[in-house]
Amino acid sequence: MTGLRTDLYELRMAASYLRRGLVEPATFSLFARRLPARRGFLVAAGLADALTFLESFAFDDDDLAYLRDVGGFDEQTLTALAGIRFTGDVRAVPEGRVVFADEPLLEITAPLAEAQLVETGVLNLITFQTTVASKAARCRLAAGGAQLIDFAFRRTHGIEAGAGVARASAIAGFAATSHVEAARRYGLKPSGTMAHSYVEAFPDERAAFRAFATDFPANPIFLVDTYDTPAGVRAAVDVVAELGLTGPLGVRLDSGDLAALAKQTRAILDDAGLTRAQIVASGSLDEDVIAALVAAGAPIDGYGVGTRMGVSYDAPSLDSAYKLVAVGDRPVLKLSPGKATLPGPKQVFRDPTGASGDVVGLRDEPPPGDREPLLVPVMRGGRRLDPADPAGEVRAARARFDADLAWLPEAARRLADPTPLTAAVSPALAALHDRVAARVGSGGRY
Repeated sequence: MTGLRTDLYELRMAASYLRRGLVEPATFSLFARRLPARRGFLVAAGLADALTFLESFAFDDDDLAYLRDVGGFDEQTLTALAGIRFTGDVRAVPEGRVVFADEPLLEITAPLAEAQLVETGVLNLITFQTTVASKAARCRLAAGGAQLIDFAFRRTHGIEAGAGVARASAIAGFAATSHVEAARRYGLKPSGTMAHSYVEAFPDERAAFRAFATDFPANPIFLVDTYDTPAGVRAAVDVVAELGLTGPLGVRLDSGDLAALAKQTRAILDDAGLTRAQIVASGSLDEDVIAALVAAGAPIDGYGVGTRMGVSYDAPSLDSAYKLVAVGDRPVLKLSPGKATLPGPKQVFRDPTGASGDVVGLRDEPPPGDREPLLVPVMRGGRRLDPADPAGEVRAARARFDADLAWLPEAARRLADPTPLTAAVSPALAALHDRVAARVGSGGRY
């Protein structure tokens, strides 16, 4: 993995550290300063990809030549960068856990230059997948018992983003994805029907449906709204009878008044004896549209959710930060208005009953009461503690999310006007903050 997947200022800072022999271990903390509007919680995601990034971080000869020729870096710096690998330790909230504002999702402790250089990549991977998983979780809350399918790939912001969306949405409970490579990579269920172009390519809908069901007789899903939806449903019913299909099948609605059309479609299918046929809806769906359809009693069995989930349409960014909290044994902080930080390596302690919010404390302090510590070691000496298992990681993260969703207070689960839990600061961390702030504010050194 090229070491140039970083911002220029990271390289300049790292070069300056190396020139001055600033090689002592430093701890950086990654967290969200605040939740986006209409979010009652976040879903931690992206950790596995971040660990892969860390394990492979290095500068090859072409990278170094570019930095020499274009970046103006001297030979001493280039020689130092040539030997850079990530050798640090990582503690993180496991993927799938629910988190809130001002709580570290991840902390990196590594030689200062290493920890600085990986900021951009780690922040990108954790922020993106956490943002999408949190949006997908809201769709799950809206859908109730209906299945959700990731349809986002064609409009995600980049090819690799499409795989990240499939992964993040699976963590949040989506049952399948249209992204075939992501399904293979992460052990997900691939799902797909047909496009309107397929229907248009044949003389009429019956011919299209007949061809599709003949070629793919196992669970065919007919797209019925190319011309006239009720007529399309009846054409699908005729083809099912003509071919004598008895296995799983369904229809997809992609436009119009989905609630009214779903009810009409259900009646046509039931009258034909196809009571087990599924109805799938798609087309500009998000948690609000899904919730409205559920409230209207639309008999929809599954939702294909695309663009609005894949780009987290209403909240496409997360106010995340990766901040230095300790250099060696010296805790550090920022006092910048609106961007102040807490010093020192940390731990997050959770009340398993959900009766009170989390507590952010010092890494080495004992848990208050019977609270559960959320951050766990995941990497030591630049190597992950558990071997990479893309499919297993998604399954485990999904199980953690299922448990946390059941734990989450109703007020935080609400789609409209949710009330997130607020993290308190432990007395020990508050006291450390006050000492460091007083020393820094007076111009001294802690």
